[in-house]
Amino acid sequence: MMRMARKLWKDESGVSTVEYALLLTVLVVGAVSVWTSLGEAISSTINSIANTISESP
Repeated sequence: MMRMARKLWKDESGVSTVEYALLLTVLVVGAVSVWTSLGEAISSTINSIANTISESP
């Protein structure tokens, strides 16, 4: 039983998979936040342009 526990404790075969999963999670969270910010900026710019066009004589 102890030998199996030591073997599992020293096994590092799944470590790289976990690291890649964490990296992917960080990238996805960053991409979503950038996408949201960029979307709000584009929406604000389009609304400003539409207001300018509608106010012109």
